[in-house]
Amino acid sequence: MPLAKVNGLNINYEVIGNEGPWVTLITGGRRGYSEFVPLAKKIAACGFHVLMHDRRNTGASDTSFDGTEVEESVWADDLYELLNQLGGLPAFIGGSSSGARTAIMFGLRHPDSARGLLLFRVTGGAFAAERLPESYYNQFIRMAEAGGMEAICADPQYAERIAANPATGEILRNMDPNDFIAALTKWRDLFVSGKDLPVFGVTEAELNSMKMPVIIIPGNDKIHDSRAGRIVHEMIPGSKLHQLPIEDQDLDLVPFEEWTPHEPEITSVFTEFMSNH
Repeated sequence: MPLAKVNGLNINYEVIGNEGPWVTLITGGRRGYSEFVPLAKKIAACGFHVLMHDRRNTGASDTSFDGTEVEESVWADDLYELLNQLGGLPAFIGGSSSGARTAIMFGLRHPDSARGLLLFRVTGGAFAAERLPESYYNQFIRMAEAGGMEAICADPQYAERIAANPATGEILRNMDPNDFIAALTKWRDLFVSGKDLPVFGVTEAELNSMKMPVIIIPGNDKIHDSRAGRIVHEMIPGSKLHQLPIEDQDLDLVPFEEWTPHEPEITSVFTEFMSNH
């Protein structure tokens, strides 16, 4: 897949479709973009350019531990620069989970470049506030403290990134564990400082200030509590809410793969929304 030099890093990306407005799909967690390829193809077939990319520190893109802001803010700025290079601005910015948080940050930081936001599986609530810092940061801090960078490189999540981009392995193996721990501690503290807000790191006033069209599809597990989606809908003026025919489940996480049967409906809802704006 092609690479673009974005803010000093190689960012792996793919564009599906060759006509119509631009739209992005941003995955959640620390996963690469591949899980969204089937949905991207469906949306592109309706007359859209669909950009997918591996955010820095995910997938086959480069790794950097220099961030001084929450990762979602840095990812939003990287996405803006990538879209600018591709001639894709303004664009509809879509994302799930941490991708939804990135889309919201994009809308706040680059409002004139967001034609609209497509948010699904929004994270929020007490359970997610406890679970995500552990998942993203704390477990790896403990791992580095106990086993150094060899333990980090052997972890399945990091091993997958190293396989996708060998340069990531070189960076990690040559890194002082104390520097790695310091970087993740900084990100964790920034993340935790906003954990009690309606969306992590985003205030009610910021959500109230958003003027671009927004549509929200709530999640259905304990991390992607459906109430979080409804709260965001209530706080963003004029936003639209679409409820899939799914029920909330008493599970930490419902894998996105279980939403595959709903991709035709998601495609219809998102493309109609974009066509109207």
